[in-house]
Amino acid sequence: MKKTAELLNWAQEQLRDAGIPEAEAESELLLEEHTGLTRTGLYMNLGSCASMDEELLEDRIAKRRNRFPLAYIIGKARFMGFDFLVDERVLIPRQETELLVENTVNTSYVVRRTSNNEISILDIGTGSGNIAVSLAKLIPEAKIFATDISEDALAVAEKNAVLNTVRDEITFIRSDLFLGIGNLRKNSVDIIVSNPPYIPAAQIAGLQPEIRFEPRIALDGGEDGADFHRRIISEAPAYLRNGGFLFMEMGAGQSAGITGMVSKNGNYVKFGIIKDYAGIDRIVWAVKR
Repeated sequence: MKKTAELLNWAQEQLRDAGIPEAEAESELLLEEHTGLTRTGLYMNLGSCASMDEELLEDRIAKRRNRFPLAYIIGKARFMGFDFLVDERVLIPRQETELLVENTVNTSYVVRRTSNNEISILDIGTGSGNIAVSLAKLIPEAKIFATDISEDALAVAEKNAVLNTVRDEITFIRSDLFLGIGNLRKNSVDIIVSNPPYIPAAQIAGLQPEIRFEPRIALDGGEDGADFHRRIISEAPAYLRNGGFLFMEMGAGQSAGITGMVSKNGNYVKFGIIKDYAGIDRIVWAVKR
């Protein structure tokens, strides 16, 4: 049985050789998962023999060397301080999407002040459920609806709702955007939020290797990356109440085109852009007329 230090050094060398950008941090995380130790505990036990399945570790290192995403290897991702189960059926939650949740939460305070503390939120394209579940945790008063076209994604999202003890607070609906939510009353939703696919189809092949393992349906936004924004902007007003809010994540360089769509629609009284922490236009918001 090898000592913890030997296994850690070996794992780091393997990932560095494969060109993994954060080889040291990822090696630590993989060993933490295998030993059940915290990072501090890992380094306090470098001289001890590691109690773990070394063959399983070798298999996981081999997968990571092939650029299989770390989150899929360990089966979970952290988002908004909560744990989420993830696998190849769903997109891995990204840190920039936390900004979408934060702004939805902040807006909910305004809505609740004028509605006897009641609020309804619709998450379009829920994927792993990271947005809907986080909102349910952070806005306990909210009535939340979450849709996805993929049954597989909805199965993962429901597991995450159970994991985070908010299953009863979320209604999951299989739907292609708005097509399957006829039972949701029109002109009744306070906030619609979405992180739709927004990568232009021709750019996907040139992205980092890990992307090829994620579901294309959650990435491909069509020729200009804005196919889903176009539909949501057009269809959301039928479900938003007057004065209701729409929040959507978008990619770099897309803000002019997407705000142009909002402006031309005629159903929104005002709109704007929110930049992420890197200074990139990341969220478009609009208020229904």
